[in-house]
Amino acid sequence: EVQLVESGGGLVQAGGSLRLSCATSEFILDDYGIGWFRQAPGKEREGVSCISSKDGSTSYADSVKGRFTISADRPKNTVYLQMNSLKPEDTAVYYCAVPPHCGSGWSRSLQAWGQGTLVTVSS
Repeated sequence: EVQLVESGGGLVQAGGSLRLSCATSEFILDDYGIGWFRQAPGKEREGVSCISSKDGSTSYADSVKGRFTISADRPKNTVYLQMNSLKPEDTAVYYCAVPPHCGSGWSRSLQAWGQGTLVTVSS
């Protein structure tokens, strides 16, 4: 049974930081990668970051490179998204998800995702 539970969202001023957590079923980190995508009202889904279960390699959207960091704690079955230097345009509901790969277009090939956590960045 798939478990993906996001937490850590909230309200933060521009320039601030948040760390999102994704609690996963144990087998997910053994067999799959985990990606974070975000959805803002009136905007298209955007894949933010992905971490591969094969080699731990990571990928990031150009819009967040240098500001966001994805990581995994396997003993805790948890994936994190550290978000620094937040901007108002980062405001969205953030979801963790299971993609088949972390290559280009991964956010369009999702197998499962959680209920999301809201991040609001004020100016």
